[in-house]
This record gives sequence, structure tokens and C-alpha cells, in this order.
Amino acid sequence: MKFRWIFACAVAVLSLVGCASLSPEEQAARDRVLNQYRQAATAMRQARFTDAKAVLDDALLSLGGISAGDKTAKEARSYFREESRKNFRGEPYERVMAYYYRGILYWMDGEPDNARACFRSAAIQDADPEQHTYESDYVLLDYLDGFASTKMRGDGTDAFKRAQKVARLAQPPPYDVSANVLVFVEMGRGPEKYAAGEYREQLHFSPGSSVATYASVVMDGGMVTATAPAFDDLSYQAVTRGGRQMDYILANKAVFKGTTDVLGDAALISGGALALSGGDRATEVGAGLMVAGLISKIVSSATTPEADTRMWDNLPNLLGFAALRAPPGHHSMVVEFRNAGGQATLRRELAFDAVEGRDTVIFVSDRN
Repeated sequence: MKFRWIFACAVAVLSLVGCASLSPEEQAARDRVLNQYRQAATAMRQARFTDAKAVLDDALLSLGGISAGDKTAKEARSYFREESRKNFRGEPYERVMAYYYRGILYWMDGEPDNARACFRSAAIQDADPEQHTYESDYVLLDYLDGFASTKMRGDGTDAFKRAQKVARLAQPPPYDVSANVLVFVEMGRGPEKYAAGEYREQLHFSPGSSVATYASVVMDGGMVTATAPAFDDLSYQAVTRGGRQMDYILANKAVFKGTTDVLGDAALISGGALALSGGDRATEVGAGLMVAGLISKIVSSATTPEADTRMWDNLPNLLGFAALRAPPGHHSMVVEFRNAGGQATLRRELAFDAVEGRDTVIFVSDRN
């Protein structure tokens, strides 16, 4: 009877802490923003800019809603819910890229004011405005903020100085207000997430890589040339951002899981020894310890400290930019991606029409 009682108690505890798995539809809903991120990057590289705008607008609208208050994020803080069950928002570098791509598309549509707003929103994602722990250190976000302001006859001096201050890979050039061909380049494959630690509770990043480190731009057979160096490195951004609030929660989960597991072992061993030692009282105490031990083991098993390793897995590693002048009319362009030794690793040929009074925005990836 005592052992039946132990079993009944264990089943009751298991029913309280057990985690129902998500249905495919529920998981798809929680991965929706992630999938839209991926779709946007693919659409950008295939020059399906209308499609990219649609999915990014929806993703950024959802991102704002998630930031405002998300029940699934609260659930993920529970000892018995995986972090990966929450609605995906992405790490700061992933959210930055969503706004960055949207900014490019706004400028492409002749809306530098909205482009600037996106670059500023991206900078906020990288910063920590509440705790003042971090400041945005993307060169292009500040540089393009100031460039757009200058284009609209505003003052981009402060933004340009910020870009110069945080530059690591290359110094951004002074603004050329007459430059009407803006070339955005991206190179390589971005960082990857992985879980480490005894209970996979630590989120880490493997650096991305890129064969090319810059791009050379030749227009109209050499009449105009420019270099588009890499200004920002997403791997650097991923690994230098610091810890997350969720890291502390997962660390506490891991401690709880380990503690309840050890206590469960101790109670089961002690209880079993007492139950076998003879005597009704010893058997009763031993049975109680075994119940406590079994419950503790079940609680430990149900605790889920694993870090969320879902990731925007088709991001680039390096971001570059160049601005050129072109008279109105039809033009040809060759973009060559080059390694650190100056050797061309990939060549892109394209044509475009420059229009009076409007910037022409060109997006080129070595993953088209």
C-alpha cells in the first residue's frame, strides 16, 4: 500500500510539472518572426524587394507587439518551460538587421526620412536605453543616419562623429551630398548560436566568416570607381553584446535542476535503506523519504534550463557601403568581392538607371 501511495504521489507531481509539447501550429506561430527574417534576407538577395518589404513590415510590427508584453516570454521564465517556447524576437544583432534591411528598402523607394528612422530604431535595438549599460556601436547605423540627414539638408555632423568613434574595420569617408548611387554590400555567413554548460543553459556564439573583406565598384567601364569596405561585423556584435536577462534565469534553473536531482538521489538512497532495515516506524519514514526523493527527481527532470538556440541563420557576416556620383541615364556596374590580399573572389554585373533628383540604391550580396 505504501508503495502504491508513492506511485500515486509521483504521478500527481508529474501531472503538475509536466510540459505539454507544442503542436506544429503553435510552434510555427512562435517561430513566425524568425521565418519572416529568413524570408526577407532571401528576398533581398533575389531582388524581390516588394516581398522583402511585406515580410519585414509584418515582422517589425510583431516585434513591437512582442516587446510591449509577451505571455510566452513570461512562461519561458518558469522552471518547467523551455526558453524556445517563447515567441522569437532574436538577439540584438538579429533585430538590428531587420531594421537595417528595412531602412535600405525605404531609401530604395525614395524615402530617406523613413530610412533614417529605421537606422535609428536599429541603433536602439543594439543599445540598452533602460539600464544604460550598452551604447550602439554599429558604424553604418550612425553613418547612414547622418548621411540621410545631410541629404535632407539637415545636420549629420554628430552622427558622423559617432560613426568615426566606433569604427574598427574602416573609417567612414566624409559625406558627399552629390553622390546619388548608394551601394550596400554584404559578405560572408553570420554567427551561429549554440548551447553550452552542464544543462545547455549557456548561450554562446560561433563567429561567422567571410572570404571577401571588401568590394570594389566599377561603373561604366571604369569611368567611376569606388571601394565598399566592410564597416560592421555581425560576429563581433553578437559576442560583445554581453549577457541577457534570460541568462540569469537559465542559470538559476540549472542550479535548481542540479540541486533537486542531488537531493532526490540522497532521499531515495536513505529512504530505501530505512525501508529495508525492518520495523514499521523505519519503513514508514523510509517510504516518506522515498516519496520526497522521487518527487524531487521528477521535478529535476521536468526543469528545462536549455538556452534558446533558434537563430536567423542566413545573415551575412560583414556589412559594407559605398556612395558614387552618376548623371541621369542608363549605367552599367561591376561589383567584385575581394579578399584581404586584393584578389577577386566573386563578380557581379548589373545595370541601372539614374534618375534626376533621386538616389539610386543598389543592394549586392555575395550570397545572391
